[in-house]
Amino acid sequence: MQANEDPYVLVLYYSRHGSTAAMAEQVAEGVNRVRGLRALVRTVPEVFDGIAQDRRGQSSVAQPAVPETGPLYCSQEELARCAGLIIGSPTRFGNMAAPLKYFIDNTTALWLSASLVGKPAGVFSSTSSMHGGNEATLLSMMLPLLHHGMLLLGIPYSEKALHETRSGGTPYGPSHVAGLSGAGNLSTHETQLCLALGERIATLAHRLT
Repeated sequence: MQANEDPYVLVLYYSRHGSTAAMAEQVAEGVNRVRGLRALVRTVPEVFDGIAQDRRGQSSVAQPAVPETGPLYCSQEELARCAGLIIGSPTRFGNMAAPLKYFIDNTTALWLSASLVGKPAGVFSSTSSMHGGNEATLLSMMLPLLHHGMLLLGIPYSEKALHETRSGGTPYGPSHVAGLSGAGNLSTHETQLCLALGERIATLAHRLT
C-alpha cells in the first residue's frame, strides 16, 4: 500500500517476538471495516546500543533500508499524511520499546508544523506476563500524542469483551498477555478489542476527513 492512497489510518508498531505484530494485524482489520478508509501498516527499525542514526539521519550501524519480511519502515511523510494514528509496542519496564520511542522522538518537525493536530489516535501494547506493565506502557505512548495535539480514543465499557476478558484488555487500549497463550496467540477477547479500537478510530477519522 502506498502513502498516496488517501485517506488512511496509520497502524505503526514495533514487535520483537510477534505479539505486537499480531495485534497490529487485528487493529488494521478493524480499520478496514470502515468504508472510505484503509489501514496503512508500518513498523520501525531496531535501535542498536541506543544510537540507530546520527543527527543527519545516517545509520551508524549497518541495517537494511527495507525489512526482510513484514511491513515497511514508516516515513515521516506517511505519518504526516495519515487521517488517524494507532501505535503499538511491547512493554519495556512499563514504557514503550526504544525503537518506537526513537522514531517518535524524531517527529519534532511534524510537531512544529502541527501536522497531527486534531487527528484521532489510539494505542495498544503486549507483555509476557499478567500485570507486566501494559497499562503504564499504554499511558506512556499517549503522552507524545497529546503533545502533537491528537484526539486520544480508548475503548469504552460498552464493548462486551472489556467486561469479559481474563487476559488482556484495558479502557486505555487493547493489550495482550503473551505468557498465557504464547507469542502472537491472541485470545478471543483480545482480538475483539483490537478490532474495536481500529474500527472506532477509523470511524472518527472518516467523519473528520
